[in-house]
Amino acid sequence: MITFTIVTCTYCAEHELQRTVDSVLHQSYGEVEHLIIDGASKDGTLAIARSYMEANEETGMHRVVLKSEPDRGLYDAMNKGIFEATGDYLIFLNAGDVFPSPDTLELVAGQVGEDEELPGVLYGDTDVVNDEGTFLYRRCLSPPEHLTWRSFRQGMLVCHQAFYARTDIARCNLYNLDYRLSADVDWCIRIMKDAEGRGLSLRNLHMVVVNYLEGGMSIKNHRASLRERFLIMCHHYGLLTTYFMHAWFVVRAVVTSLRDSSKKRSDR
Repeated sequence: MITFTIVTCTYCAEHELQRTVDSVLHQSYGEVEHLIIDGASKDGTLAIARSYMEANEETGMHRVVLKSEPDRGLYDAMNKGIFEATGDYLIFLNAGDVFPSPDTLELVAGQVGEDEELPGVLYGDTDVVNDEGTFLYRRCLSPPEHLTWRSFRQGMLVCHQAFYARTDIARCNLYNLDYRLSADVDWCIRIMKDAEGRGLSLRNLHMVVVNYLEGGMSIKNHRASLRERFLIMCHHYGLLTTYFMHAWFVVRAVVTSLRDSSKKRSDR
C-alpha cells in the first residue's frame, strides 16, 4: 500500500485550519501522515492543531506531527516538511484547502498497482471553493492527459495542491527560496524534469483531488507573482518561447472573457 505525507504550513491560520484538519481526520485511508509545519503562530492555530492531534490519537487512524518554530516564509516551511516526510508521496494542503470527499486518498491509492514502480507524480483536477466551502468553479487550467515538464509552458496546468510528488524526488529538488511567490511553479517543473530523467511516468488520476480555497499568497500579490513566473519560465523554456507563450496567454484571456460575457447574456 502506498503512503501519503500531507504537509500543511501555517502561520496565524486559526480561521482556516479547522476545515483542513477535519478533512484529513475523516479520510478513510489509513496510510497517512500529516505534518503541520507552523511558523510560531501567536493566535489560536496551535490550539486547533493540538486538539486535532488528540482526536487522531483517539482513533489511531493517522500519524500527526506538529512542529512550530520561526521560519523564512512559506517555502522554507515546505522544505522542512519535505525533510520530515516519511510517506511515498507528498501532498501540500494549505490551511483552508480540503479533500473533496472522505475517500479521496483511498481512490487515489487505488490507482497505483501493488507491484508497479511508483509514478513520479500523481496529478488531478481542482475545484475552487469560497471561505464557506461552497463550490465556485472548476479550475480553468485543466490537467493534460499526458503531462510533461514542458506542459507548464502553457501555464501552471496542475494546481500545486493537486500535484502529488514522490518524496524521494522532492528531497532532491527543494523549493528555491530565491522565489518568494511562485517557487511552487519552479518546483513542479523541476520535479517533472527529474521524474523524466529517471524514466518515471506522470499519472493523470482523472478525478478532483482538492477543493482549493480561493485567494492565496500569489493571488494577493498578483503582479509580483506574474513577474516571478515569467522569470521562472525564461529559466526553464528560454526567453523567446516565454514571450510567445505570454502573447498567447493574453489572447486566451480575451477569448475566455468574451465567451463568458456571451454566455451570461444568453442566460438572461
